[in-house]
Amino acid sequence: MRVLITNHSGFRAGYLAGKYEGHLGHLYSPGGMRGPWDFMPFALDNGKFSAAERDWDQDAFLGLLDRADTSSMTPLWVVVPDVLGDRDGTLREWDTWAPRLRPFHWPLAMAVQDGMTPEDVPDDAAVVFVGGTTDWKRETLHMWCDAFARVHVGRINTERWLWECFNEGAESCDGTGWFRGDKRQLAGLINYLERRKAGKGCPQTRLA
Repeated sequence: MRVLITNHSGFRAGYLAGKYEGHLGHLYSPGGMRGPWDFMPFALDNGKFSAAERDWDQDAFLGLLDRADTSSMTPLWVVVPDVLGDRDGTLREWDTWAPRLRPFHWPLAMAVQDGMTPEDVPDDAAVVFVGGTTDWKRETLHMWCDAFARVHVGRINTERWLWECFNEGAESCDGTGWFRGDKRQLAGLINYLERRKAGKGCPQTRLA
């Protein structure tokens, strides 16, 4: 399972990406794209979650798409705009935005929200991005990984939940907290990366 670092392009992230090749990538949001770098795969977020308490900047999202389109690298996927915690609103956003994004020829990710089931996911969604509220996401993670081959899990910031996602079979996850100064948190990420590089699974000791 690949860990996508959210909008962090510092030296340490690049160093770890080189050391643990194939296990780290970037998730870029509108206004936060520095790169992409040829040694780190990347995906594109729509910025809806971080904009939950303010107006979403549609122009910044379109600018992110244009910048990615000029890159020599192809995004892993792009998250179609959604509505946090709102099933019906998310389905309406898909109907509005998916036709606008298809001409880029990138895999489209559906951000599933509270109340959604696998039957709600459009046939042309290449990736299921498990969003929604924290409790719902954790309660339904197994269902999504069981139903779909490509699953990404949003807002994962502890080693325990890295392994939960890995054990369920998620393809990738993202988190904003790994490089914000919490040494224990960063140590958890590095421990995950070390074990995956060595071909090992979850440690038997209890994780916080």
